[in-house]
Amino acid sequence: MDIKIHYRPGSSAALVSMQPGEVLTAEGGAMITMSGDMDISTTTHKKGGGGIAKALKRMLSGENFFLNHFTAGEKGGKVFLGTALPGDMMDYELDNERLIVQGGSYVASSEEVEVDFGWQGFKSMLSGEGMFWLNISGKGKVLINSFGAIYPVKVKGEYIVDTGHIVAFNETLDFTLIKAGKSWVSSFLGGEGLVCKFKGHGTVWCQSHNPGSFGHALGPSLKPR
Repeated sequence: MDIKIHYRPGSSAALVSMQPGEVLTAEGGAMITMSGDMDISTTTHKKGGGGIAKALKRMLSGENFFLNHFTAGEKGGKVFLGTALPGDMMDYELDNERLIVQGGSYVASSEEVEVDFGWQGFKSMLSGEGMFWLNISGKGKVLINSFGAIYPVKVKGEYIVDTGHIVAFNETLDFTLIKAGKSWVSSFLGGEGLVCKFKGHGTVWCQSHNPGSFGHALGPSLKPR
């Protein structure tokens, strides 16, 4: 399976080239185009199986209830994938490890990769983010997206990231929520509120734009139906 990302960083789309019989699992609605002999099936979890509880948790995390599974034909095939928000995409090769992905950022993965949904506790709720993040593990490719450009930050020790700008991070990192300023008043008046302090060694992938802030800015301009 080969993934090439086009039209980045503002309007990225991913072209996935697959060998005969290979399977790609993707979020419902992510497909733009596909080869004519590509087989597609839809489940709530793994291909050939359900998983209502996991599908419900996926919805709470900002993902779709259904997953689509694309199987390449005898001559292989190609699938073009896109996302709802404009921005960049990134493919990551998992090597028997775990990647924590913010809800709404998962796009697709190879068949061997396990996509599970983990409770992040009330500290996630207080940050204004979802209660569930995605735990993506195993060996294979995973495709994620961002709102705006996506870029890695190498952490060796401690690093602070605004919660709305987190896309994904290595499981080797731990995080705690702290106030952005020296006091609660300055933190919230400054517009930052709570931020994540990462500790350890690993990588945090950040997005240049904050979907929540964009929604708040756009909301007053939308005309009621």
